[in-house]
Amino acid sequence: MSLPSSGLDPDVARRLKRDANGLFPAVVQQYDSGQVLMLAWMDDEALHRTLTTGRATYWSRSRGEYWVKGETSGHVQWVRSVALDCDGDTVLLKVDQVGPACHTGQPTCFAGRELVTSADPSTLAAGQPAPAAVPGTGDRDDDR
Repeated sequence: MSLPSSGLDPDVARRLKRDANGLFPAVVQQYDSGQVLMLAWMDDEALHRTLTTGRATYWSRSRGEYWVKGETSGHVQWVRSVALDCDGDTVLLKVDQVGPACHTGQPTCFAGRELVTSADPSTLAAGQPAPAAVPGTGDRDDDR
């Protein structure tokens, strides 16, 4: 896949895995509490802008344009750190969020949207890891 020209460091760009549209997810977390705030999409240029300006910049799939978080709302995300996950297909932005992260006015995009699970956490022994995934079942990313 040929990528559009961006100012992103070529070594970083080589490590990224993108979807067919050249995008990758960005998980956004409050730097001091660890609270997950939102998920957004980036391409190489959005990541470059984020790294060079210290302001979280994303690609809007619906509008087809870049957006700087807080540019119109004032709910800015000051970037504290950016990490690439072990597979190179997701970035983690640790930010200092000013105001609510969600466009609905909620502190996070997940607030009040919990799904009910039938899993019984008491079936796992304290301090024991969850059972290992079975190869070929899609339980783990190892099946790629």
